[in-house]
This record gives sequence, C-alpha cells and structure tokens, in this order.
Amino acid sequence: MAQRQMKLGFMMHGNGTGWGDWRHPDAQPGASTDFAYYRRQAQIAEAARFDFLFVADSVHITPKSSPHYLNRFEPLTILSALAAVTDHIGLVGTLTVSYAEPFNVARQFASLDQLSGGRAGWNVVTSWLEGSARNYSREKHYDHATRYRLAAEHLDVVQGLWDSWEDDALVHDKASGRFFDPDKLHRLDHRGDFFQVEGPLNIARSPQGQPVIFQAGASEDGRDFAAARSDAIFVQPGDLAGAQAYYADVKRRAAGFGRDPDTLFVLPGLRPVIGSTEAEAERKYQAFIGLTSIEDALLIMARSFNEHDFSQYDLDAPFPDVAHVAANSNRSTSERIIALARAENLTLRQTAQRFATPRTDFIGTPEQVADAFERWFTGRGADGFVFNNSLPDELSVFADTVVPILQARGLFRTEYEGTTFRDSLGLAKPANRNTTRRLAAE
Repeated sequence: MAQRQMKLGFMMHGNGTGWGDWRHPDAQPGASTDFAYYRRQAQIAEAARFDFLFVADSVHITPKSSPHYLNRFEPLTILSALAAVTDHIGLVGTLTVSYAEPFNVARQFASLDQLSGGRAGWNVVTSWLEGSARNYSREKHYDHATRYRLAAEHLDVVQGLWDSWEDDALVHDKASGRFFDPDKLHRLDHRGDFFQVEGPLNIARSPQGQPVIFQAGASEDGRDFAAARSDAIFVQPGDLAGAQAYYADVKRRAAGFGRDPDTLFVLPGLRPVIGSTEAEAERKYQAFIGLTSIEDALLIMARSFNEHDFSQYDLDAPFPDVAHVAANSNRSTSERIIALARAENLTLRQTAQRFATPRTDFIGTPEQVADAFERWFTGRGADGFVFNNSLPDELSVFADTVVPILQARGLFRTEYEGTTFRDSLGLAKPANRNTTRRLAAE
C-alpha cells in the first residue's frame, strides 16, 4: 500500500492576510491587483508541486476592511488568467451561494475547468457578513439555517448542470453534419424551494468531470454540509488537539453519510514562520506580530462578529459578552474565540492579540516546521495544509527549505500524478448521472 501523502494549497492573498501586512519593508502594497505578482506566486507554488492555489473572497467591504479586501481581483477572473501560465496546479475559487445564481456559477466554473484542462475547484460559502445583503438588493442576510438549506439546493443544481452533457455527446461528425448526439444532452428541470432552473448548461464537462468542491464548515450545519458534499474542508484549528477532534468528527460524519472518509481532505490553514536558526525564526515572528496593532487586531477579530465595534470596550477588562452579535455571522469562529476568552479569563486585548497573531507549532527552523507538519499529518489532525504567507517571501522560503524535507521523508510528492486536479488529489472522476441512468435503462 502506497504511503499516505499530504496535500498542500497556497492561499493567494495579494498584499497580505492581515491589516498591517502591507507595511512590511518587502511587501508590495499594490500586489492584490498585480497580475505579475500572482503569476510569480503561482509558478513558485507549482514548481514546489503544490496541489492547488486558493483564492478567498468577500462581497462586502467597509472602510475598516483589510487592505487586501479593499482592492483585489475577483476570484474567477484571476484564476482564469493563472490557468494560462500554469500546467498542473489546481485552481480553487470562492463564490457565495447566497448571492449568485446557480446557472451562472455552473457556467463560470465549467469554463475555468475547460480553460485549465480540468483543474478547477469551487469553495462553496454562504457568506456571513450582514452587509452582503445590501449589495444584492436584499434588506437582510439569510439566517444561518436558511443559508445551509439554500447551499444544499444550490450545489444540487450546479452539479446537475455540470452533467448536462455526457462525456461523448459531442461527436463532431463532419461527414454526416452531426455536431452532437441529442440523446446525450440533458435538461435539468429543477424546481425547488429557492431555485427554478431548466438547463441544460451550454458548456461540456472537462477532463476531470466536475470541479472539486471545497467548504469551510465548522458549525454543526457546516460540518454536516461539508462532510456530506465536499471533497476538501478548509479549517482554522487553534492547536493539534483541536485539529484532531475536528478531523475525527467530520470523518465520522462523512462515514455516516455513506462516504469513504479517505476521500474527504481536512486542510488546516497555516501561516508558518521559518528561519535558518531558531533565533532567526523568532526575530521574523516578532516582525510578523509587530505589523499588527491592537486596533488592527480588534478589526481582524470583528469580522467573525459581523464587523462589531470592539473599540467601545475597555481593552484591559474581561472579554465582553457579545455572543448575540455573532448569532447570524461566522458562528464557529466567534464561538471558539468566546470559549477561549472564558476558559483562560482573557481580557479583550489579550483575546484580540491571541487571535490575530497566534504563536503556533509552525515557527522555527525548516526541520522544526517540517516536524510540525509531519506531527499534525501523521497524528490525524490534517490530510494536508493551506499555506498562507506570514511575511512577504515566506512561500519561497517554504518551497526551498521545508518542501524538500517533506519530500525526502516521503510525505509529499516529487512529481504530479497526472494532469487534472482530481489526479493530484487521488480522486476518481465522478460518473455522469445521466450516463449512469441511461446505461441502467438500456
């Protein structure tokens, strides 16, 4: 039996994830709309044999949003451009089901899948910021439970549309003038609680059949949705014990839905800090946390509380009672923050600083960081990781120093396994439901 190998993704965050990242001496403040910058990062990640690039998104900003989100590329647009300058790496984009029509979503991702030769992935999100509704002609954002019911139906429609064309439907027979086999093109005729979609989709399947589905479910509804429907889950655990508990839980849920748990990949997001010595790693880590003021830390934390204004509270008083403002926002993260503050009796200042710039297992020399990756992976806290830059050039440092160690240990590939994203992940091409139905009838 082949040795289990970890999956690696790279989060493309332009000028940085945090509010102060752009202030680093080596940062490029305009990177979030600089194609050359994205191309360079994509090619570094592909040369290191990463599985995928990941582009997050939000459809609502305020003057207090992070610099990257204030001025940035739309995910499908930048990923389509990157498809032309890469050959193997997967291309995962975030798109909200709450404010996008399924037919458009199906068409956009099918187009990216064709452009890239079968390398597209969709990060299915429901959006949690209340202000998103006001950008889409709605007065109020959907409540938490409704969002997940809508998401399930939305995904049903999109995946149904992706099967509109059977794989051999386009015959292109010039002699007979027969462009396609009409028996192998199918209408969807969906009529549901949220959507009514006739179909068929006006673009055929790609070499991988359907784009790979990502999700970031951490609430009860989110975990069930991710365990039942996604191929990969992007998570933000606080420590190894928390990661292991989450991992075991969603794998158990996946099995309960009749799935092989090994076909669902749990991928924690990380921001490693790597130095040639422990002293250099610590110096870099101090530079990293020095980019985040307490004001910025409050803003970072506020996103999970529906942009709540934490500046109104005493920084050195106990963490305030704000559970009510997060009830319809990013519930899983806000509940984790509140639980941490209560368990350790933290002040507001301490909680914000801990959340914005946590000291993790992934700070140290290349060997120490590789050890941490291995510990989380073999300890079943992860099937892989989504790497996020802590400092401007940390991807290059990781690719040059840590990846070779993981490869030497047999934990990470040295060459891509095939040409599609599903090939890289070891996932089978999904059967076309209409082909399956037709063959069963025959």
